[in-house]
Amino acid sequence: MFQLGKTIVSEEIIENDFVCNLSACKGACCIDGNAGAPLEDKETEILVDIFADIKPFLRPEGIAVIEDQGAFVKGDDGEWETPLVNNSECAYVTFSENGTAKCGIEEAYNQGAIQWKKPVSCHMYPVRVREYSQLTAVNYHKWHICDPACSLGVELKVPIYKFVKEALVRKFGEAWYAELEQVAKEHLK
Repeated sequence: MFQLGKTIVSEEIIENDFVCNLSACKGACCIDGNAGAPLEDKETEILVDIFADIKPFLRPEGIAVIEDQGAFVKGDDGEWETPLVNNSECAYVTFSENGTAKCGIEEAYNQGAIQWKKPVSCHMYPVRVREYSQLTAVNYHKWHICDPACSLGVELKVPIYKFVKEALVRKFGEAWYAELEQVAKEHLK
């Protein structure tokens, strides 16, 4: 672990490679697990505000859950998260013709319907952030469903921190990311 400002960062995001391989995993991270996508407080308001704009991009099942439970829910850990359909898939997930899970929020963004890409936790995956009173922990979340992404990352030689650069900059800023790059350069010598 190393410290960048008020963050404690795991070397694993520098030392491990990762590139999402949707053709192999079919977006399993959006449909497997026992909780929705983690949400920051300000993201809960955004989801409420944009629901009407993203609704045309969502499945009927997801819309029904959101209309019943709300745009976000309190998870078992006491944190905000996206609601789930059938206690499995994210309510905001859609499926392509070949069964690949995709984000309805991101599709609305890609089509110009909204200006917000998706929850930052989804954008940063496989990096997970945990807020503490004094510091923020930045860690690599290992999950077997991402084994194809790890293999593709190794093949393409793309470290995790480079794969999620846009999301890390979105979360922590350009200056923080520049420091991370410098640490990575020194660490990998």
